[in-house]
Amino acid sequence: MAKFETVEAYIASFPPDVRRTLEAVRATMRQATPGTEEKISYDIPTYTLNGERVVYFAGWKRHISVYPIPGGDAAFDAELAPYKAARGTLRFPLDKPIPLELIRRVAGQLLEHARARTLR
Repeated sequence: MAKFETVEAYIASFPPDVRRTLEAVRATMRQATPGTEEKISYDIPTYTLNGERVVYFAGWKRHISVYPIPGGDAAFDAELAPYKAARGTLRFPLDKPIPLELIRRVAGQLLEHARARTLR
């Protein structure tokens, strides 16, 4: 796997159709996580708050992944269930419309959790 210095370089490494989807996910994440820093961590785009990770996303050959999965809300967990791929991973197939509103809510909830941890 290539090492990337910036999110732009990471996204540019994908084919054009995947790039467009990654840019849409990126814009959604940025809108949902005000006050975070965007960087590359673990070789994928990451949003951090006060140095602590909030949410990651990654592009793959056939899907986009978002990490981690927020917990603590049974109704939201049920909504996320079709996209759960592994412990802590949401997988959104590229051959279907990407649910950007759902991703926005995931990122927003993860930001709330990070802010709560920072206040402790």
